[in-house]
Order: sequence, then C-alpha cells, then structure tokens
Amino acid sequence: MIVTYKGISISYSVSGQGKTVTLLHGFLENSTMWKDAVTLLEKNHQVITIDLLGHGNTNCLGYVHTMEDFADAINAVLTHLNITNTTLIGHSLGGYVALAYAEIKPHTIEGLCLMNSTPFADSQERILLRNRAIKVAKSNYENLVSMSISNLFFEDNRLRFDKEIESIKTEALKTPLQGYVATQEGMKIRVDRTKILENLNCKKLIIAGKNDPILSKTDLQHLETLNGINIVILDGGHMSHIENKEEFLQEIMRFNEKI
Repeated sequence: MIVTYKGISISYSVSGQGKTVTLLHGFLENSTMWKDAVTLLEKNHQVITIDLLGHGNTNCLGYVHTMEDFADAINAVLTHLNITNTTLIGHSLGGYVALAYAEIKPHTIEGLCLMNSTPFADSQERILLRNRAIKVAKSNYENLVSMSISNLFFEDNRLRFDKEIESIKTEALKTPLQGYVATQEGMKIRVDRTKILENLNCKKLIIAGKNDPILSKTDLQHLETLNGINIVILDGGHMSHIENKEEFLQEIMRFNEKI
C-alpha cells in the first residue's frame, strides 16, 4: 500500500488485528526483513511495516534524510491509518527513527524495542567512517554494499549464513545511491536521544549482539547503566533477526505480550 507524503510515495503494509506493532527496518534493508516477525506477531496484533525514505519501494525525499525526516514520514503513515497508539520495534537505523518519532509523539508509544541500535549520537570516528563510505559509494556502490552487508555479521557466522547474506545483498542493492548517501548524511548528524529513551513512560527493551561490529563494548556498557530498560544480549553480530532468529522472535513475542 502507498501513502503520498510531500510529493513522494511511502510504501507500507498492514496485517493482523489487535494492538498495533510498527516495525522499522535498518539501513540498506526494507520491510522484507520482517517476514518472520510479521508471521509471528500478526496472530495477535495489527502489524505495520514501513519502507523508510529512500529504501524498498519508498522514494527519496532529498539529499539528506534526517532522523526527523524519517520520523515525520512514519507519522504520515500512522496518521493516515488513524493509529493513535503503537509499539515500535526498530532495527539499527530503525531504532534511531523510532526514538525520533518518540520525541515528537511520546504519548502514543506503548512499547519501544531497539534492536541492534542505540540512542547515542555518532562518535567522531563513526562520522569519519560514514564520510569515507559516502565517497566510495559514489564510485563503487555495488562492491561497497556487498562488503558492508557481510561485515554486519559476526565473523564466525558468515559462512553459516552465506545464503541469507546473498539475499540481503540483493535487497540492499534496491536502495538507490541517493537513498544511501542521504541516509548516511542523516545518521551522522543525529542527536543523542538517551534522555528521550529514559523518560519514555512505556515498556522498553534493547536487543543487542555481543559481537556486534557496529555497537561497541563501551556502548553496551553505557546501555546497561540506563534506567528502566530491559537489555537482552545475544551471541551474534548486528543481524540478530538472522543470527539469533529463534531467540529474537521469542524476545519480541514476550515483549509484546506484556504490553
């Protein structure tokens, strides 16, 4: 399904009945990453998936997609559907977007799950890495995407999930160069939303990978100091929905049953 927002098309899907759960994918992903989660959750919930700006079947909005831009687009879809309350589950970039949405609509959030994501702003080191990636993307996009996807998995898991990695690469390359650059530019200027997360009056869960190449051990240690947030640490890398699929599905089912 499509909703028009600021002259572009935003793609979304709705299935199931019950309390609403909105699923937000990560960078270079799209709504197809949630297939297993949707199958599980739609039995007892209304499940909404949304292709973020410049990803999947959603158009680019400009040349910088800020977290606020993403959040406003999510708001356009939920408003179109007359959704007044929802649980948000966001993977990586989707977690950043969920927090940006929670900042503008805190009273609508019944639960928030950050999956392989953090409320922290980019470090200077991460900003430099993003700048380098943008430069490489403009000359060698396909190879960059291929390498980036493989590196999201814990090294010991890459051979085991080689078929899944190839499938993810195929989906990732559906993201146009403009969408890639605009999202990188937006992520590197996002603000710290730790206080937004701590002050949210709802159930909160963080699912993290012990060997996540994106989430540093320092970040994990910092997350564990936050108040009122349940943290589950799994053995894999950045792709918990694949590397630890059964545990991930159990955790989000348990999380939503409590709301």
